[in-house]
Amino acid sequence: MSFNLDRVIAVRNNKTVYRDGGKAIKVFDAAYKKADILNEALNQARIEETGLNIPKIQEVTVVEGGKWAIVSDYIEGKTLARLMEENPDKYDEYLNLFVDLQLQVHSMKCPLLNKLKDKMNRKISEADIDATTRYELHTRLEGMPKHNKVCHGDFNPSNIIISSEGTPYILDWSHATQGNASADAARTYLLFWLSGDMNSAEKYLDLFCKKSDTAKQYIQKWLPIVAASQSVKGNPKEREFLLSWVNVVEYE
Repeated sequence: MSFNLDRVIAVRNNKTVYRDGGKAIKVFDAAYKKADILNEALNQARIEETGLNIPKIQEVTVVEGGKWAIVSDYIEGKTLARLMEENPDKYDEYLNLFVDLQLQVHSMKCPLLNKLKDKMNRKISEADIDATTRYELHTRLEGMPKHNKVCHGDFNPSNIIISSEGTPYILDWSHATQGNASADAARTYLLFWLSGDMNSAEKYLDLFCKKSDTAKQYIQKWLPIVAASQSVKGNPKEREFLLSWVNVVEYE
């Protein structure tokens, strides 16, 4: 089936998203591993079954030029990131919604998803850090409580679209796993930091801890583990920033 790939709606690392009518076509660069693309599609199909509001997959296909693509419903609307930018007076309201949506994700179970701990152990082994620090992080990770909540893995305001009817949809399930929700919150906290918005990072963490009744120190314990596992894929500047969190063993 051929698609009209004239209208670009997003450009990310190694992938471009196009719109063709009611379809969003995410086209992956040729270098992208087929297994990773199929895993992303499988994650999305599994999350659909939880009943969360997400764009549904229509097909996985190969487009002109031999590139793999995932075709999903196109959701008309604006990202939460854009709404926060356009309406600073409503920022707190949007942040409340953001945390509520994340807690909704964490309330779900999806037994067939990959396990967060397995993924993090693998990433820590690949990280550019010395053996002593790796040992410390593996040990800390093993000591963390084992949960099986759905974790998004890249939960940030640009991955949420508010439709024209006001319904929120959560996008991009390529990093989804099941595990400890506080690791997912630590990842979101670091994403705010990476975007240079330290104020939002702190506001987010306070709100998440309050709404989920989680001790802030508990999420802070996850930060070095999450930073190390995320450093594997980041660009050099991000990697340097994330690795600076790894070496801080305890936080104020």
